[in-house]
Amino acid sequence: MSRKSAFGVLYTDYYRRVYGLCRRLLGAGQLAEDATQETFMRAYRSFHKFEPTQPFWQWIAAIASNHCVDLLRGRHRDAQLFGQEQAELDVADDTQLPILTHLENTEAADRLNALVAELPDRYRIPLVLAYYQGISYDDIASQLGITRTHVGVLLLRAKEKLRGALIATPEAGK
Repeated sequence: MSRKSAFGVLYTDYYRRVYGLCRRLLGAGQLAEDATQETFMRAYRSFHKFEPTQPFWQWIAAIASNHCVDLLRGRHRDAQLFGQEQAELDVADDTQLPILTHLENTEAADRLNALVAELPDRYRIPLVLAYYQGISYDDIASQLGITRTHVGVLLLRAKEKLRGALIATPEAGK
């Protein structure tokens, strides 16, 4: 199988997942579509760097998330998207994941996804990277150019905003 046809199979198999990641990070359909195409173009150009012992999804998800974060940084340069804020809260506890997992596995998933999409970029990006992509706090911190503690604070605040929105509209979660 040629490199081109092998990559075509990977494109078919992973397109929806990459698009979903881009859509969650960018929140806009056309922008997410463009980012997905750019992700696959970048992956194709650097396919020779892919380590076959590594899962393909991790490799292409890293390309997609890095590209989306770069797009958001460019879009929000003046707003200081990831500026330092007062870190009065400790790093969030990773054991709070089950509430998000439970919500994803119920009919409230659509509502949760809509609420995630409504979060400001500074909260949505680390939330998607941590809970939808399983990226570690350290890797998120490195990717966003912030501290691990700041990642924890942003995640905790994102979850608080989601929890508040779900409580404010309980009928949407049923």
